[in-house]
Amino acid sequence: MQPRVTAILVAPGGATYLDRTLEGLSRQTRPPEALVVVDTGGPDSAAGRLSLSGAAQLTSVPAARTFGEALAHGVRVSGPTSDAPHDTHDEWLWFLGHDNAPERDALERLMATVEVAPSVAVAGPKLMRWDEPGTIAEFGETMTRYGASMPLVENELDQGQHDFHDDVLGVAAGGMLVRRSVWDALGGFDPGLPHVDASLDFSVRARLAGHRVIAVPAAHVSSAGNPEDFGQSHGGQARRARLRRAAQLHRRLVYAPLAALPLHWLSLVPLAVVRSVWHLLTKNPGAVLGEFSTALRVAFGGGRVPAARRALHRTRTVSWSAVEPLRASYNQVRERRVNERDALVARGEDSADPRASFIGSGGLWVVVATAVVSVVAFLRLVREPAMTGGGLLPLSTTVGELWKSVGWGWREIGAGFVGPSDPFALVVALLGTATFWSPSTSVLAVYLVAAPVSAIGTFFVARRITTRSWVPAVAAALYAVSSPLFSSLQTGHLGAVVAHMALPFFIWALIGAARSWASGAAASLLFALVAAGAPVLLPALLLLWIGSLATRPRGIHRMLAIPLPAVVLFAPLAIVQTMRGTWWALLADPGVPTRTDPASPLQLLLGSPETGLNGWTALLGGSGVQGGTLAIIVAVGLVPLALLALASPFVGSRTRAVPALVIALAGYLTAVVATQLSIIGVGSESTTIWAGGALSLYLLGLIGAASVTLDRLPRIAPASGVVVAVFAVAAAVPVVIGSLSGAADIRSSTGRILSAYVTAEAEASPEIGTLVLTPQPDGSLAVSLEHGQGSTLDDQSSLDSTAQSLTSTTDDLTVLAGNLVSRSGFDPSDDLARQGIGFVLLTEGADDPDSSALAQRSSEALDADAAFLPVGDTSNGLLWRYIDSTDQREPHPDGGPLGVIVLVTWALVLGSALLLALPTTPRRRRSRAGTPEAEQPATTFDEERDD
Repeated sequence: MQPRVTAILVAPGGATYLDRTLEGLSRQTRPPEALVVVDTGGPDSAAGRLSLSGAAQLTSVPAARTFGEALAHGVRVSGPTSDAPHDTHDEWLWFLGHDNAPERDALERLMATVEVAPSVAVAGPKLMRWDEPGTIAEFGETMTRYGASMPLVENELDQGQHDFHDDVLGVAAGGMLVRRSVWDALGGFDPGLPHVDASLDFSVRARLAGHRVIAVPAAHVSSAGNPEDFGQSHGGQARRARLRRAAQLHRRLVYAPLAALPLHWLSLVPLAVVRSVWHLLTKNPGAVLGEFSTALRVAFGGGRVPAARRALHRTRTVSWSAVEPLRASYNQVRERRVNERDALVARGEDSADPRASFIGSGGLWVVVATAVVSVVAFLRLVREPAMTGGGLLPLSTTVGELWKSVGWGWREIGAGFVGPSDPFALVVALLGTATFWSPSTSVLAVYLVAAPVSAIGTFFVARRITTRSWVPAVAAALYAVSSPLFSSLQTGHLGAVVAHMALPFFIWALIGAARSWASGAAASLLFALVAAGAPVLLPALLLLWIGSLATRPRGIHRMLAIPLPAVVLFAPLAIVQTMRGTWWALLADPGVPTRTDPASPLQLLLGSPETGLNGWTALLGGSGVQGGTLAIIVAVGLVPLALLALASPFVGSRTRAVPALVIALAGYLTAVVATQLSIIGVGSESTTIWAGGALSLYLLGLIGAASVTLDRLPRIAPASGVVVAVFAVAAAVPVVIGSLSGAADIRSSTGRILSAYVTAEAEASPEIGTLVLTPQPDGSLAVSLEHGQGSTLDDQSSLDSTAQSLTSTTDDLTVLAGNLVSRSGFDPSDDLARQGIGFVLLTEGADDPDSSALAQRSSEALDADAAFLPVGDTSNGLLWRYIDSTDQREPHPDGGPLGVIVLVTWALVLGSALLLALPTTPRRRRSRAGTPEAEQPATTFDEERDD
């Protein structure tokens, strides 16, 4: 008698493949003796409407949510056979899903194999792709040394290359043939593995019980689904990774020796942290949350692990060495990873886009030329390791002091306060750390590389919107040698300089964000960097982000979190500014507050962030040329660029021209608004926000639109490009000359903020304070308090520069200063001791009668006060020492737990974005300009790809 076979066919709701599977069953050359159809979809399902006869029966179990539950129910319904003794006759169970259509001879070939091998308890067919019968979907399963499941063969063209496979560690559930006696003895599939790896685990337990598991290459069964998708739509890669990780952790706890079980349990969460870092590096951020949820669910998910361990211990008869040879070797795992990487590269082979060569197309020469211009323009600053003047001050002398100014804590500026730092403080700390031996040297390095770095970024972003090889080089030259950059360099607006350098890279990353996780993460970091350097650009950056979401909805999941790092960085400052009623002060410039004469809308339109018209006013000031004439000169220089930009929607591609013009318009409107916001206090006056950062965005948009036009012009395009480059660079030449001639606000510095006398005293008494008095043009006196060796750039805070009222401490400080410069007989000893003041410095004020008279009266009053000893005229001004000074300053509070929370949050968000931004995935092939395959470049709105 031939062995009895009972087929268990599971049909969930919406079983669209059921007809083909039933047809395959009915045409078997060796039909099963019985068929049990398990309907899990309810009365209206396709299986529920079947009319079965003979040995076939239909059973409904709507409560079954997994393939394993439905199989277990079908086995129970089928009941054991008693036709013959088990030593001569055994029953077999054949498991099929609604999407497992067997070929005509599938069961015959399975039974022919197991009948001649009594030791075999489990056999599996070769699963073929449902829609591609010649492609292997899966054939055999194994697991790595660390317990991760892995198919032996997957998604390969079937050419008989794997037909020598016999003994395997496991087989898939679809098409599995198993002895009923073994099924009953092992208790079926583990309930702790409801979605994936249940068949692999059952096969492993069968092997440990002394049975064999084989794969039968001659038996073919078509497969259209995965176990984790049972009865529902495809859940995506993140859900699949979560389910497989949960199955791996469950099996690890079940298979582990008792002595090692506590160690495995304790390692669940730490391993989730390590694997989350790996997921970010491999551009799979969707799996991060699943890692932690899976680890916590397995660790505290109930008693399924103990039950599974007891079942394994009850049936195991051989050691783990019996399955060791069937595990995946290192070479197998490595080969699989190489194949997956090759597949990713192959999918990108059809996306070759023409690209200008950085070296061959002139990009390198532009970078070299702009580097030479920068060195020549700022050569006079190289003599000393630091710079000061304008919006600049030297940095703290140690890396530790730099990082103390980051986050939430004590701000050592003025009278001091506890609060958040500006986001730009983090940028300053990173810069200073890069030159840890001399932190201030990093600022000098920024001055020397600002133009060439801007050229590099502009070259690559222009290369994405044009096919002509020379256009990116022209765009790079225009942006690198421009008035917004050199004006910001001259006035010491370091934040605007950083924003100017980062903007092209941000646009470049934003274009690719819809198609790449790495580009999206890079865009988020660059978004935060630009916003930290020029907070006034926050609304424009948000507008660009929203526009990207609206125009590329297919990549929205990769772009949603682009503002997140900036939001996290600005959140503490925004909360404090909002609580004190000055939310608009969030847009204030970082760095030292400086007076700025706001440019008019016309001057801004010509690219000048200040009233000097790109330096032409200073250059031709003595020649008698009027302001209107200067404006015409500058306008003539920018007219060719403007005409090409305005023509882009009509001449070039609108999908690239319109976004570029939107960028330009957003930058210009932001610059206009910046010149109307007078929110930064400078002495007794207030000044507007620096418009240089906004004009950088405006200029970048104009250059992008002009590049689109140049890409489509006929033979006159090269001549037009030369005209644009020559005229636009010539319009910015005076501001470059100003940097070279020393007319700029910045100057070199030894790194000492206060006089050598105070610095020497501060080395012994780091908390000693210096009261700085500065006469103002309106006859008032500006008062500030500096501790130790003086305020540094990393000490600066927009909370202090945008304060609308005096605190009680600063109010006491102003009263003290007023009494000191007046002959009132006031005894300042208590106030000086409370503030820890040991010196009084009277700096030079404006060159006008009122401030000079005030300086004279103040000097006479301090000379007449017996409590102060004149030190003399120093490089900073007149200095007096308080005779009875002691280092008895009251201790200041620290940031408390809030400081730790802010830093940890910043580290988690920025660190995650940085890991995700690192380029670790295979690069797509890029063709060079002139390749005949493709004529169109990659545009902002290209079809998205999952690279």
